[in-house]
Amino acid sequence: MTIKSDLWLRQMAAEHEMITPFLPELLREVNGNKIISAGASSYGYDMRLADDGFRVFSSIHCSEIDPKHFDEHSLIEPELKTAADGAKYYLLPPHHYGLGVTVETFKMPRNVTGVAVGKSTYARAGLLVNTTPLEAGWTGRLVVEIANLANLPLRVYVNEGIGQILFFESDEDCAVSYSDRGGKYQGQTGLTYAKV
Repeated sequence: MTIKSDLWLRQMAAEHEMITPFLPELLREVNGNKIISAGASSYGYDMRLADDGFRVFSSIHCSEIDPKHFDEHSLIEPELKTAADGAKYYLLPPHHYGLGVTVETFKMPRNVTGVAVGKSTYARAGLLVNTTPLEAGWTGRLVVEIANLANLPLRVYVNEGIGQILFFESDEDCAVSYSDRGGKYQGQTGLTYAKV
């Protein structure tokens, strides 16, 4: 199993729609404004946080979180704000945890697994992005779990890079894919909460 390059990513996006919409080059600027990088990099893809479905955990309406009986009232939707340069962002309070979803939809082949990790730009500002697998055979928009470890509110920009996915291809197909076993997060198109 080897990590795959930007050349492979471009081919898989074009021929198999593995990532849609797909940015074939790493973008660091849009309309003359700097952004947190997004798109294909040397050996990975910088996924973007969408502007729909971002939620932050809050004790306003609930007293606990039970992943086996998830109550969506434990989450609140923060205001989408606009920076001086026109960039859109959510403000994640200190020591809070949030859920978002990627702009991109992923369609993982039977012999490919992805691993989503955080970006150093955000890590250096106090944001932790949960390491998440994109299993062979899984399809959907990826739910991104993030935590602000800092003592200050942190801007989380939408339609800009939030994390990177590394892709690994095997020389053989798996016997049972995520799709074959009816994975509970298969086909998610927006923010999907914890399920058992």
